[in-house]
Amino acid sequence: MTLADKVTTSRLIFAPVFCFIYFFPRFFPSVFAYPAPYAGWNFDFTGAAWTIPVLIILFVAAQLTDLFDGMIARKQKEVSDFGRLYDPFADTLTQITFFFCFMIDGILPPALFLLMLYREFGILFVRNLMLKKGISMGARLGGKIKTVAYIVTGSLALLSACILRIGMGGNIYLWVSLAAKLVFTVSVIIAIISFIDYVSVYIKTPQKN
Repeated sequence: MTLADKVTTSRLIFAPVFCFIYFFPRFFPSVFAYPAPYAGWNFDFTGAAWTIPVLIILFVAAQLTDLFDGMIARKQKEVSDFGRLYDPFADTLTQITFFFCFMIDGILPPALFLLMLYREFGILFVRNLMLKKGISMGARLGGKIKTVAYIVTGSLALLSACILRIGMGGNIYLWVSLAAKLVFTVSVIIAIISFIDYVSVYIKTPQKN
């Protein structure tokens, strides 16, 4: 593996650790438990506030590795067919992991999450078909815009989760979670349009000799 590929691999480590920490208070509520501020709210996640800085660090680290692996690959002249496939694969698993956590907490709608899954696995399938033509398809503009929209969605959803974990809730949570849902909706629409674009490229691409 190149240095860029190792940075990409770190993202595959951050994602399951994020998921474990996210649900840790639910399965082990007595560990590190202490009364959270505003704990009288009806969604009191007593003892979950300690996870907030950990989750934020893991989320930000995952997004930064997505930025740095491409920069490193270009700077070190390590751009490869493997990297073009490995990077979006890591992105997909990471975003699915994050959004799964937020969906379980009711922050993101299950229907949109399912559409996202269909799109992402569909893209992986199209990439494999392109490989049969002898071409490794890198990220296109629509895919990059989708990635940015996913990051904004994840940030808003994580902020919603953090609000719940300190027991605030109320109007603040409702507005932030609504913003997360709206951006997620736009993200899925962009993702579907991007998928159509990828399929169009595949259809128009001749077999490579």
